Amino acid sequence: MPLEIRTCSSLEELRDGLNAISHYFGVEQPLEDVERFSVLLTPERMHVAVDGGRIVGGAGAFSFRLAIPGGEVPAAGVTVVGVLPTHRRRGLLTQMMRAQLADVRERGEPVAYLWASEPTIYGRFGYGIASLTASAAIAKDHARFAQPFEPRGSVRLVGFDEAARTFPALYDQVFAQRPGMASRSQEWWDVRRLDDDPARRRGRGPKNLALLELDGEPAGYAMYTVKQDWVNGSSKGQVTVMEAVAPTPDATRELWRWLLDFDWTSEIAADLLPVDHPLLLLLAEARRMQFRLGDGVWVRLVDLGAALAARSYEGDGEVVLEVADAFLPENAGRWRVGAGGVERTDAAAEIALDVAGVSSVYLGGFSFAELARGCRAQELVPGAVARADALFATSAAPWCAEIF
Repeated sequence: MPLEIRTCSSLEELRDGLNAISHYFGVEQPLEDVERFSVLLTPERMHVAVDGGRIVGGAGAFSFRLAIPGGEVPAAGVTVVGVLPTHRRRGLLTQMMRAQLADVRERGEPVAYLWASEPTIYGRFGYGIASLTASAAIAKDHARFAQPFEPRGSVRLVGFDEAARTFPALYDQVFAQRPGMASRSQEWWDVRRLDDDPARRRGRGPKNLALLELDGEPAGYAMYTVKQDWVNGSSKGQVTVMEAVAPTPDATRELWRWLLDFDWTSEIAADLLPVDHPLLLLLAEARRMQFRLGDGVWVRLVDLGAALAARSYEGDGEVVLEVADAFLPENAGRWRVGAGGVERTDAAAEIALDVAGVSSVYLGGFSFAELARGCRAQELVPGAVARADALFATSAAPWCAEIF
C-alpha cells in the first residue's frame, strides 16, 4: 500500500497523528484528552502521513486570527508537527508541509505561523523568524521601581468562571495593540489558558488567577504559580508569571508592582515577555532582570499578495520587492508595496529577498536593514532599504503571549 498524505477523519486518527510528536516527549495522548482538545484542533486540520494503514506522522494547524500592524488576518497556527523515528529522512515532513500550506491557502488564510522547537526545520519551507521573546528572573531584593508611586488599584484572586468572564476582554484590548498575538475563542480560554490540570504542574502549585481592578473596573490580569522552598529555615520561594496582560501603562505598572511585592518569595520569574516590556524602564535596576532573548514566532506568508495587502504601512512611499519562493512558486516575482496598495509589477526591483525574509519583517519584529546586514536581502537601488523600513515601521514589537 503506497504512502499517503491526507487529513484525519476521526478522533482516533487525530490521536495517532498527535502521538507522532508526543513520542519524542515520552507521552501518549489518551483518546479522552484528544476529544477535549479537538474543539481547538479539529481532525480536518490535522494532516497525517499514513504508511500501510498506520499513521506515522502528523502536522496540525489551529484556526486563528493573527494581530498584524493595522489590523488582523486569518492565520493558521501550525502545531504538533512530527514524524515517527521509524520514518524519518524519507521526505514525509516536506510532503505534509506542502499539503498543509496548500490547504491553508485554500482556506483563505494568507499567513501561517508557529513556534519552532527546532528552528533549523522550517526555513526550508519559507518560514522566517518574525519576533523575539524574552525571559526574566527578578530577585525580590532588586524589584524596586525607578519612580515610586502609590498604587490605587486592587487585586483579587478569582475563580475559573469570573476569569472566563473578565480576562478575554482585557486580552482582546492588547490584541488590538500588539502584532503577533493570536485570537482566543472562549473554548481556547477554557481548555488552554484557564484549565489547571495537576498533571501539567511539574512540581509547582496550582494556577492562580488574579484580576486587577482600577476604579472598580477590570484593568488587567495575571496567571501565576508558586513553588515554595526553604533554606536554613528561611523561605526561598519562586513565583512564575505565566501571563500578565494589561492594556494601559497605568494598569501594567499596577499589576507588576503587585506581582513583584509577593510575600514569602525570593524571585519572580517570567517567560514569553515582549522584548520592549515596560519593566525595562519601570525597574530601578533593569540589569538585575536577567533579561534573556530567544526566538519567538516564525511566520510564513502563504498568499504573499493577500498578506501584504492586509497590513498597514506608514507614510505614502512605496518599494518594489523581488521575492523568491521555491516552495510556493506562485508567490515569486516582483511586488510593489506601499500605502496605496500591493500589486504585482514589471517595474525594476529595488530589494531582492526570499519569502522567509519578507515573513521576518511582516510583523515589524525585524527590519529590511537587519536583513541586509545579515545577508538575507540585497539592496538593488540605493535608499530602498531605508524607504522600505519607513513603510513597514511599527510602534510596538510583535508579541505572542503563549506557545501553541
